[in-house]
Amino acid sequence: MASSASVSPAAAASFFSGTHHRGLLPCFLRRLPRTGSRPRSCSRLHLAACHADTLLSSPGAQSSPAPSPCPSASSASGFSDWLLTHGLPPGKVAILERPVPCSRGGKDRPLHYVAAGQDLEAGDVAFEVPMSLVVTLERVLGDESIAELLTTNKLSELACLALYLMYEKKQGKDSLWYPYIKELDRQRGRGQLAVESPLLWTESELDYLNGSPMRDEVVVRDEGIRREYNELDTLWFMAGSLFKQYPFDVPTEAFPFEIFKQAFVAVQSCVVHLQKVSLARRFALVPLGPPLLTYKSNCKAMLTAVEDSVRLVVDRPYKAGEPIIVWCGPQPNSRLLLNYGFVDEDNPYDRIAIEASLNTKDPQYQEKRMVAQRNGKLAIQKFQVCVGKEKETISEMLPYLRLGYISDPDEMQCILSSEGDTCPVSPCSERAVLDQLVVYLKSRLAGYPTTLDEDEAMLADGNLEPKKEVATRLVRLEKRMVHGCLQAANEFISGLPDHTVSPCPALYAPELK
Repeated sequence: MASSASVSPAAAASFFSGTHHRGLLPCFLRRLPRTGSRPRSCSRLHLAACHADTLLSSPGAQSSPAPSPCPSASSASGFSDWLLTHGLPPGKVAILERPVPCSRGGKDRPLHYVAAGQDLEAGDVAFEVPMSLVVTLERVLGDESIAELLTTNKLSELACLALYLMYEKKQGKDSLWYPYIKELDRQRGRGQLAVESPLLWTESELDYLNGSPMRDEVVVRDEGIRREYNELDTLWFMAGSLFKQYPFDVPTEAFPFEIFKQAFVAVQSCVVHLQKVSLARRFALVPLGPPLLTYKSNCKAMLTAVEDSVRLVVDRPYKAGEPIIVWCGPQPNSRLLLNYGFVDEDNPYDRIAIEASLNTKDPQYQEKRMVAQRNGKLAIQKFQVCVGKEKETISEMLPYLRLGYISDPDEMQCILSSEGDTCPVSPCSERAVLDQLVVYLKSRLAGYPTTLDEDEAMLADGNLEPKKEVATRLVRLEKRMVHGCLQAANEFISGLPDHTVSPCPALYAPELK
């Protein structure tokens, strides 16, 4: 029986760099000096491709031919040869190349991506990868070890997969996975915009995200990866029957934190979350899967587990040479950037959060907390502002904020004895609630170092360094949603019956952040 799969939230990163006898990713520990502003002649974030000679199409397929090969196709050819030698059935895809932006002095080799090797129709099976070529915890630990390991709540499946491939990296050409590791090394976790996760950006590059909640998210994720690193030796001892085959030191002695971090976020960028499979197969690294596939938020095609293989059925027609697109899951752009290093301008799942909280110094705090809980809200409540639905979110927030403005104990008792979330709506309290929202939204916009118009102008100029371009796209989309909320709040103010009424004072107004 077929079972669906969606791509797990994950982070784009650099992976397996340097010679195979060294620790993972030494090149990122020796970051290349930055060049000056990027000349206009450099390629931007486009899909113009130099095409590798790695066609995996079925013999005799009648369709448009794939584009001609490049001289630099040897690494992709070796990867596809390895796949075919180890049981990959003939498919209908090719591994092609696209140039990367000139952000590292032209030292980056072109990125590989999976494209249609022939004309395809919606419903065609693009490729099918046998489980023998898929890295899962079943391979790493075995079923008998997984339950005990995961119930410790200290290590994720991603940490286990990352550690496994790090030790395999040390095996060099003796490892079954050597060609796959070389391919991951080449990609360095970069997606279709050739940008790594902000988890691997420098402090000065993170400044591109000033004003965005992403800055804090990067810190939180980094702390979580460090906690996992501190538990790696636990995995070593729990899975000794497996790792005894590696004649190396225990993890924290064999790999510094920075090396593990880069491997971890690289695994996050390419892991696939399979549904309706055993726990041991839930997280999988699939050759020909991400980051070689191109993500899109409005796509329906997904990798699916079918008996003893992972299959991709396309959801649209393709001409030979076009990148194969798959769904990346219902993730906002902040998550897409953190996990995969790209932003989707047409993402229907994009959102930002506004956190509202009842004032704990309010003498009626407990009563208000009870009313909020009765209506499915918390004392500290996050409201999700979905793209295109900003007015609906402001409408949802108003009853919660009105509750915070209640000061009369008799009114509070009346609310407690009633059902629903109805609060008395006086002209002065309604104006106070809306004014507070307007002040908050304006201050949130002021927290960004640039305005929305300035972002639009920079992107229209087309000369931004790739990381700054991606960051600018993210903050621009965030600001658009904040502006939508501000417009909605002002529309509610315009709809008030009496504009001469002054806002009510509130000693214990709710807090917004």
